[in-house]
Amino acid sequence: MVSERQDFSLNRTDRPTSPSVLLTVAEVLTEPALQAGAPEVVVGGAALDAEVRWAHVSDSAGVARLLDGGELLLSTGAGWPAGAVDLAAFVRDLHRAGIAGIVLELGVAHARVPEAVVDACVEAGLALIALTREVKFVVVTEAVHRALIAAQTDALHERQRLHELFTALSLQGAPADIVVAETARALGSPVVLQNLAGEVIAVEGLRVPVAEVLARLDDVAEVVPVQARGTRWGMLSTLAGSAHPAGRLTVLEQGATALAFGCLADGGDAEWAILVQRSLIDDLLGARFASPDDIAARLAAGGFGFVDRHCHGIVARGVVSAGELASRARESGCAAVAARVEQDDVALLSVPASVPLTDALLAHIAGPDRTVFVGPAADDVLGLLASVRAAQDLAEGDPTGHAPRVRRVEDRPLERLVAALRDDHRLHEHSERMLAPLVAHDRDRRGDLLGVLAALVAHPGNRSAAAAASHLSRSVFYQRLALIGDLLDADLDDGETLAALHLALAARRRTAR
Repeated sequence: MVSERQDFSLNRTDRPTSPSVLLTVAEVLTEPALQAGAPEVVVGGAALDAEVRWAHVSDSAGVARLLDGGELLLSTGAGWPAGAVDLAAFVRDLHRAGIAGIVLELGVAHARVPEAVVDACVEAGLALIALTREVKFVVVTEAVHRALIAAQTDALHERQRLHELFTALSLQGAPADIVVAETARALGSPVVLQNLAGEVIAVEGLRVPVAEVLARLDDVAEVVPVQARGTRWGMLSTLAGSAHPAGRLTVLEQGATALAFGCLADGGDAEWAILVQRSLIDDLLGARFASPDDIAARLAAGGFGFVDRHCHGIVARGVVSAGELASRARESGCAAVAARVEQDDVALLSVPASVPLTDALLAHIAGPDRTVFVGPAADDVLGLLASVRAAQDLAEGDPTGHAPRVRRVEDRPLERLVAALRDDHRLHEHSERMLAPLVAHDRDRRGDLLGVLAALVAHPGNRSAAAAASHLSRSVFYQRLALIGDLLDADLDDGETLAALHLALAARRRTAR
């Protein structure tokens, strides 16, 4: 179902007309008052899904002109026409009046349901039920009306609860992903927010894998626009789910209203683009996904692919926003997802296979006067995660980040080795064993020995540069080195010792992530 409303209000008071508010003929048949008549469905199927707005009792042959539509007609048939032709015409008149169905009590007037009535109901697709035992119609109408009023009361209460929920979200300035998640929870089915370009801004799959939700976007149950004051920013959609007391479309519209308020407050949907990229980066780095397919589907929805592409995780250091980085990538014919992580920009880069990833291209995408750390090539989500982490490790081992330049993990054999052995417990045991005295010293005395050692292994042949990287004078730096040598009982001029310490530091950085 697609809603084409232009603007909507959280305070709508129109009469509920959704299937969740009105009873169906099938639901009315479950009422004990009707079950007492031992009902038999003569014409059912899809006809039993017709909505019942009210129950009306009449034996008159001219009752059709008194109906407004949606009534369930209760009758003994005492005043109905006698001939087959007239009976068929009578049923057609009832159908044109929009009744939900006919309940005929068998007895003195009709011992069995007339064939002409059956044939006419079959032709019209009109529910026909025969009561084989006598019941009090007043008891039936009271039961039906009571159930209808209770359903409408529940709907009004639920609408009020939703109004309070989404109003609170709007006033709190809740981000789009929170609004989408609350809408999905209210509906009990997946909800997807897309911008006008069809890019997925936020998705809440509940218990359905995200990849499956995105694969079913062409077959959504309800869709409403996110718009206000004549401006449309996107579409909010949901997959099929169980009925909701307030109406599923109403819930979706209230969620869309909260999103529209957010766009008005933020001056547009620019925040959406930031949100989708930041959430992708956060979920990837935090491994917050049930399956790599979920991340792959979200990436694909934004135009990021792996086929016939070479993909890398990169870290860019310097004064340029992540949004500018993604924009520069698109201008260069690449796809990128970028977000600020602590002091650096972290990005996922997808480059056409025919385009070499040169230093010049990387420098252009990252922006002027920036240092770029590039992870190894990846051909799937897990490979991309490893690439990003390797780039972060490389960046962390280069705290100064002298701009502008491009540094690649592929040119750093030790980083490649640590990345390959990231899950090997022996590597972590080596790191803990070698660095334990320094870790204890820094923890107990708030020292900086680990940082000094990192500067030393980063500049093994130039201790003046290592001292500068540590922001220490040469004399203080040499004092720290002497202390490190004593604590480790190691010769820091020995190449093998430095290599082992370098490996231990690289493994420790990766373990800390």
